[in-house]
Amino acid sequence: MEKSVMVVGMDDSVHSYHALEWTLQHFFTPSPEKSLFKLVIVHAKPSPVTAVGLAGPAVAGAAEVIPYVDRDLKIIAARVLDKAKEICTATEVNNVLFEAVEGDPRNVLCEAVEKHHASVLVVGSHGYGAIKRAVLGSVSDYCAHHAHCSVMIVKKPPKIKH
Repeated sequence: MEKSVMVVGMDDSVHSYHALEWTLQHFFTPSPEKSLFKLVIVHAKPSPVTAVGLAGPAVAGAAEVIPYVDRDLKIIAARVLDKAKEICTATEVNNVLFEAVEGDPRNVLCEAVEKHHASVLVVGSHGYGAIKRAVLGSVSDYCAHHAHCSVMIVKKPPKIKH
């Protein structure tokens, strides 16, 4: 019997790393044969043109900076996936597929669900308020409405005061 696939969306945030750690703790064991899911970790890397475009329209010299922005985005993607690998290794979960895909995180994650025939998508919640969520858009909200699978949104608990 083939295992179901669980996709975990990653960015370079504490919320994302917490979501991965929580998922590994609750759904995976060091014994791959005992895990119910195959794990796919996906990082959406913005395109350099999009990243430069966020700085404002018609920024002088934008074309010249695109190669540098692209290099930096690749470095960030590698850092995110390396940290995800470290987290998986620390919990002895080793049978993992890691992907960095260029594009908007909303689309990249929904497409990863389709590509891998995932039954669960896990994303971290950044905890944005209504106004910030309306301006920036919520990846988790978008995925909850558009992904063709169950979506689990993992919230980072507030710090407990002693």
